[in-house]
Amino acid sequence: MGSESDQLHIFFFPFMAPGHMIPMIDMAKLFAIRGCKSTLIATPHDEPTFLKSIAKAKDSGFDIDVVIVTLPLKEVGLPEDCDNLNKVTTVEMRKQFMRAIMMLDQQLELLIEKLAPDCLVSDMFLPWTTEIAAKWGIPRLVFHGTSAFSISGTECVRIYEPHKKVSHDSEPFIIPNFPGEITMSRMQLPDFYREETEFTKFFNKVKESEKTSFGVVMNSFYELEPAYADHYRTFLGRRSWFVGPLSLCNKESEDKAHRGNQASVDQRECLKWLDSKQPNSVIYICFGSMANFNAAQLHEIAVGLEASNQQFIWVVKKDPNVEEGKEEWLPDGYESRIRNKGLIIRGWAPQVLILDHEAIGGFVTHCGWNSTLEAITAGVPMVTWPVAAEQFFNEKFVTQVLKIGVNIGVKQWVRLFGDSVKSERVKEAVKRVLVGEEAEEMRRRAKALAEMARRAVEERGSSWSDLGALLQELGQQRLALNKKI
Repeated sequence: MGSESDQLHIFFFPFMAPGHMIPMIDMAKLFAIRGCKSTLIATPHDEPTFLKSIAKAKDSGFDIDVVIVTLPLKEVGLPEDCDNLNKVTTVEMRKQFMRAIMMLDQQLELLIEKLAPDCLVSDMFLPWTTEIAAKWGIPRLVFHGTSAFSISGTECVRIYEPHKKVSHDSEPFIIPNFPGEITMSRMQLPDFYREETEFTKFFNKVKESEKTSFGVVMNSFYELEPAYADHYRTFLGRRSWFVGPLSLCNKESEDKAHRGNQASVDQRECLKWLDSKQPNSVIYICFGSMANFNAAQLHEIAVGLEASNQQFIWVVKKDPNVEEGKEEWLPDGYESRIRNKGLIIRGWAPQVLILDHEAIGGFVTHCGWNSTLEAITAGVPMVTWPVAAEQFFNEKFVTQVLKIGVNIGVKQWVRLFGDSVKSERVKEAVKRVLVGEEAEEMRRRAKALAEMARRAVEERGSSWSDLGALLQELGQQRLALNKKI
């Protein structure tokens, strides 16, 4: 991009939740690799994670850094350590947390004044940043962190309200003016669609700010969802650039291991365990950073996995109040019985590293978009177990459009705890995705998509070209603004 003065300076402002921060950090690295100066905005608590994630890129000479904003937690009545959405445990705390984030406006303005970025890329949950960017005469790009399928699908439901025309919660409806005849039920929609809540008003603001922003950056690639990318751009009229899969900017094992929090398992031990297994013989189970399951549900999963007679790696949330191996959900003698068959990781796992291993043949997932796209990028078929957010839309995309997954059968959207599933269903779904002709067929399709993903980010690939076009437009935008000044 030429000399220092030509270099575009981009601010990246993620929402404070792991699933939003990880792809934003990857995006900042990607922009830096393409010649931009990238500045990530973090809280003091998250700063070490951000710095660790970008250390290698920085050492390689790329222009990437982190600046700090401090959440006014005390002012909104939250404890000082509640500085990330994954520490929020009630609906009331969530409201307070969102209020604290909205109070970062002055700190953001001071940073823009001091560092003079050319563009602000901010999370969809920061709609107020559109006005701040406009005030300072810079474009704001929205980052959704999900697919065009899900954004367009949720938007068509929001605009046309098909869920208000059915007689009961489980009655299916077809999403109107949306490719593919996709059916949903009211039970699978977020609670703020089903009834008017404070969050409904906030979500409408999110959508309005998207329309008035410069455009939308997508962690997806055109070949994965051409009909939905076109629908989003033409039918819904959103300017958008598909620059993913963002996780592919991490080429080395070390980079993959350092995404997100500190892993709770030695990556070498984990890979050594996988190295001893046959290709496509292990199922990986992980429900992301936000989904919670109660002890009864975890017990059902444990029983189902053992009964499936398949090898597995299972990531469960660590309970700081209970000694490992003494959890109430753990069947008696379980870990000694599954010693050679299964590996339980309590806490955070190096997910991309695990999914990329040839021994992994399937993935039981909550269908968060990061996990879904990481599975697609690794060529791994899925067992879909959506919980909240737009995860039921992602499930439809995986099972009905891409046909690389089987659903576990959950019907109900829930904010905090997953819909219950019996061990028999866990056993059946795991076997279905790992063994037999159907599993082979899904794996073939998944591997073909993985190849497309790799090609998209290579030089002259669709995502590489889309990012180039975006950077060119941002450069022209800066020239136009400088002329005005």
